[in-house]
Amino acid sequence: MESMLNKLKSTVTKVTADVTSAVMGNPVTREFDVGRHIASGGNGLAWKIFNGTKKSTKQEVAVFVFDKKLIDKYQKFEKDQIIDSLKRGVQQLTRLRHPRLLTVQHPLEESRDCLAFCTEPVCASLANVLGSWDNLPSPLPSDIKEYKLYDVETKYGLLQVSEGLSFLHSSVKMVHGNITPENIILNKSGAWKITGFDFCIQSTNPSEQAPKFPCKEWDPNLPSLCLPNPEYLAPEYILSVSCETASDMYSLGAVMYAVFNKGKPIFEVNKQDIYKSFSRQLDQLSRLSSSTLQSIPEEVREHVKLLLNVAPAVRPDADQITKIPFFDDVGAMTLQYFDSLFQRDNLQKSQFFKGLPKVLPKLPKRVIIQRILPCLTSEFVNPDMVPFVLPNVLLIAEECTKEEYIKLILPDLGPVFKQQEPIQASNMILLIFLQKMDLLLTKTPPDEIKNSVLPMVYRALEAPSIQIQELCLNIIPTFANLIDYPSMKNSLIPRIKNACLQTSSLAVRVNSLVCLGKILEYLDKWFVLDDILPFLQQIPSKEPAVLMGILGIYKCTFTHKKLGITKEQLAGKVLPHLIPLSIENNLNLNQFNSFICVIKDMLNRLEAEHKTKLEQLHVMQEQQKSLDIANQMSVSEEARSSSTGNQASLTLEEKQKLAKEQEQAQKLKSQQPLKPQTTTVTPPVKQTKDLTDTLIDNMSSLSSRPINQAQVASSNSFSSVPSMGVGMGFSSPIDNTKRNMTNGLNTNMGFQTAGFTMGAGLATQNFFSGPSAGATKMNIVPPANMPNYSPMNAASAISPLTQQNRPPDMSALDNLFGPQKPKVSMKQLAQQKSSQWVNQFVPPPGSPNTSNTALGPQMNMIGQPGFGIQGNPFFSPQNFAQPADTMTNSSSASNDLKDLFG
Repeated sequence: MESMLNKLKSTVTKVTADVTSAVMGNPVTREFDVGRHIASGGNGLAWKIFNGTKKSTKQEVAVFVFDKKLIDKYQKFEKDQIIDSLKRGVQQLTRLRHPRLLTVQHPLEESRDCLAFCTEPVCASLANVLGSWDNLPSPLPSDIKEYKLYDVETKYGLLQVSEGLSFLHSSVKMVHGNITPENIILNKSGAWKITGFDFCIQSTNPSEQAPKFPCKEWDPNLPSLCLPNPEYLAPEYILSVSCETASDMYSLGAVMYAVFNKGKPIFEVNKQDIYKSFSRQLDQLSRLSSSTLQSIPEEVREHVKLLLNVAPAVRPDADQITKIPFFDDVGAMTLQYFDSLFQRDNLQKSQFFKGLPKVLPKLPKRVIIQRILPCLTSEFVNPDMVPFVLPNVLLIAEECTKEEYIKLILPDLGPVFKQQEPIQASNMILLIFLQKMDLLLTKTPPDEIKNSVLPMVYRALEAPSIQIQELCLNIIPTFANLIDYPSMKNSLIPRIKNACLQTSSLAVRVNSLVCLGKILEYLDKWFVLDDILPFLQQIPSKEPAVLMGILGIYKCTFTHKKLGITKEQLAGKVLPHLIPLSIENNLNLNQFNSFICVIKDMLNRLEAEHKTKLEQLHVMQEQQKSLDIANQMSVSEEARSSSTGNQASLTLEEKQKLAKEQEQAQKLKSQQPLKPQTTTVTPPVKQTKDLTDTLIDNMSSLSSRPINQAQVASSNSFSSVPSMGVGMGFSSPIDNTKRNMTNGLNTNMGFQTAGFTMGAGLATQNFFSGPSAGATKMNIVPPANMPNYSPMNAASAISPLTQQNRPPDMSALDNLFGPQKPKVSMKQLAQQKSSQWVNQFVPPPGSPNTSNTALGPQMNMIGQPGFGIQGNPFFSPQNFAQPADTMTNSSSASNDLKDLFG
């Protein structure tokens, strides 16, 4: 690493020393800063060419320097001849102004050590490009070493030289006298310019007469810098000491041959015996074959042969050469049009720029950047031309590297980003930039994006043109990933929302929703939930396209892995908004199905998430209960242990109680969570029987039996219910105004069920089935004048804990059939029976625990799962309707009848 740095340091030091020694003291350095040595040119490549800038304006120039040390070997008079020849050439170049001649920016200045003058920026001489590297810095600059001439450059360069010669011959009446690759300079744009007027010959005849050019005889004793290059010199110069404009055309033909042969001239001349060389050359030219010109393109081969003809009259003039088909190339004509662009009006320019995108792909990249791009960017000062120039500039930018884009294109795009006048041109510029937004965001530095590119996008969203808004909304998702999050959140999204709410265009509103839906993935979840989703409820229109856009945003948010919607948002905001929208009359069947599908998915997720939460809460509560019981046990044990210290020992009963508590706590810990069980209940089979025959017999038996005996009879009129028995007490109001009794019954009495009370008996008691004790079938035969009884409805409470096979416990019935009571009125009897039933099933306040009584376990089961009417399918009105002609009752009911009608 250190060696490389030392090498670089030595190179920089050497270059600086060369520049300092070459230019030090020259007046040119007062106004210009001299930079790097880049090329060489002029006769014998004697001029060193440096980069330079003008101090006052920072304008880029090229500084030509002739170091007088090169001629130290010559005598003084020879030095003076060389200096005079060089001065003459520069002074003549300074006086001439033409696009095909090298432009002088500062005239020649002489100092003790050098000659110097400044020109337009240049790249190299044609000789350097073709491989002549004399008087170049070491190491050789890479841009010269790797420089390659493309066909379009060669064609247009030769055309430019021809046009320059045409100007000299026709307008200036001058023969250049030394057209060689050393005197053709390639400027920074790649244009070929003529220089080296050291041996130019001006016509001596007046302008109205035919030009006459005096020629000097070749003097081999002069220094080489005082003589033209004989390898490109026409034979008549040497052999007949004459010259004319056709002599320059011969030189042009020799240059064309060298260009297509890698810089090698057609003939090599022995400068020591030049006359002999030219005589031999003349003989070869008279017998010039096509094989000698094999490397020259076929379409120009014949023209080159004509230019190299021995007879000057046969050679084409400059105007004729410019019109040959070889130069009718699309690329060459395009470059030629650019050179004359300043002469065109806006209409001609616009037509040319419209067709340019078809030509650009056919041109080499270096030619485009060097020749075409500067011409295009120079048109940015004309606002009316910007919409026509900008597409071509952006097309070139696509082929450039990021560094080239930043250096060559971006500085000129800065003012265009901010252009707003004229309005029509500004709208077109916005459309063009939006179509190339991915290019701008990819190659533009972040600071410039924030300061220039994004403000232009915001301006497009707020533009009055619906077309621009639509295009902007369609393009934004394609480069959303390149926009920084703060700019998107704080600047871009609010403008999209405003465009959606404030526009009167349905297309803009729909595109706004679509745009939001596509860029959701680049947003934060909570920003979407807190900002985007509430915004959807503010949209006023109900067109199907808008509704589907709203649905799309909800669906994208709901299904996206990064985003998602919480169940609270679903239940509180999303579903209450979506459900009314789903029944809008404007929606068709497919759109409605889309709404319903999304709504169902949301409901399913809502149900699953909340159910999972509740199940987790239930498990946590059960665990907490177990922990509480364990804590209570530990506290009680600590209390007992502390009390043990005070008391001698626990009693046996206390120890048993403590053991039972520990046992119960252990069971609770190991107990699984309770799960509801479903029980299928078979409804009772309804049967209708004629009780007319048995009613009279039962009534007569009632009158003959003691009131305290219970008659047991088997009956199958009610199906067995495999559950806890239910006792029913009926309160039947009796009309006291009519007491005509027939066979102990009131003929006008009707049994109407005013209500019933339910009490739980033993598990084996079946008050409505056959073989159980205490139940009887009662058949009542009504007299002819007896009115129809209203149907009696009953309800049974089913317990899943019923056991079928245990022996019946009659203790509950024994309480019903006590000693025979004295006869009382029917009203008193009903009140007594009612109070007995209440006392049996509902203990009074403060009474001892009745859990050990016969009805206790069943009473404790009231309120357990599966016990009761509500929620049990068995307790439906259809299961309660009894046949009108059938009445079944228990034995207690029989005794009650006897008491009533005794």
